[in-house]
Amino acid sequence: MILFLLSIVIGFILLVWSADKFVDGAATTAKHLGMPALLIGILIVGFGTSAPEMVVSAIAAFEGNPALALGNALGSNIVNIALILGITALVAPIAVHSNIVKKEIPLLLILVLVTGFLLLDDTLSFYEGLFLLIGFFALIGWSVYTAIKGKGDTLESEMQEELEIKTMSLKEGILWLVIGLVLLIISSRILVWGAVGVATEFGVSDLIIGLTIVALGTSLPELAASVIAAKKGEHDIAIGNVVGSNMFNLLAVIGIATVIHPMSAIPAEVLQRDWIVMFVLTIALLAMAYGFKDREGRINRVEGTILILCYIAYNTYLGFSLMGV
Repeated sequence: MILFLLSIVIGFILLVWSADKFVDGAATTAKHLGMPALLIGILIVGFGTSAPEMVVSAIAAFEGNPALALGNALGSNIVNIALILGITALVAPIAVHSNIVKKEIPLLLILVLVTGFLLLDDTLSFYEGLFLLIGFFALIGWSVYTAIKGKGDTLESEMQEELEIKTMSLKEGILWLVIGLVLLIISSRILVWGAVGVATEFGVSDLIIGLTIVALGTSLPELAASVIAAKKGEHDIAIGNVVGSNMFNLLAVIGIATVIHPMSAIPAEVLQRDWIVMFVLTIALLAMAYGFKDREGRINRVEGTILILCYIAYNTYLGFSLMGV
């Protein structure tokens, strides 16, 4: 048991560090290759902070633990909105100015609804996974189009400021990109092994481990990125990072895992409990980002506290359900 727990801790630490280096390397490489700052912000950073979920879920599916992969994707989305945006809003209230971010949130809600529809029969087939991956590539295409048409958006100026801080050469960028990716794979393998081991020892399902421990760990890069951005006053990066990551989780993370290992007999509570929580939180995010009447779209400290309490309540409910209460 101690070895399993130790592997989870080591896996988390290495995962967060390697994800950070992977994003830095990817952003620097893209910058030197002439990619627009806005596209780097929408695509590279969003993809990079979702890389832990993608790699962990892929490895879990390869090793015959698709429930852990599904739990990781849905749980990460819950963590991103309820915990990460909640903590970020406590650090610095988040004002939403970017028109791009305001377009992405309704799209995220649509993807949540599509995921719910696919889960209605409690299965995810190979072709449904393929459909999600096609949607992922369509999202990439839309991101490129948005970056080209979105000149002057506040997200662009915030990302430009961030890129100016990074002074790595192209060679250093490529080096950290490769090292980050390799360590992502290694740390994910360590984490999955430990998580499955703990689940087996305690008699807890892979789904619950994915929804809780693994989801929290793989979302730490988003937490770090959003909090740092909010402290710098880069509000649109803070919330855009979470929205982009959630879209990637639903399309790429679930899609990759399902193509590798189609899922049958998915527990009914995934749709009746976890998906509903994710759906309600996404609705809440949409309402806060757009505001009400004359109220500017923002997440203030009171709303941040409510989001955190929602996360605590959800995990408390999961804990009681394990005890049969």
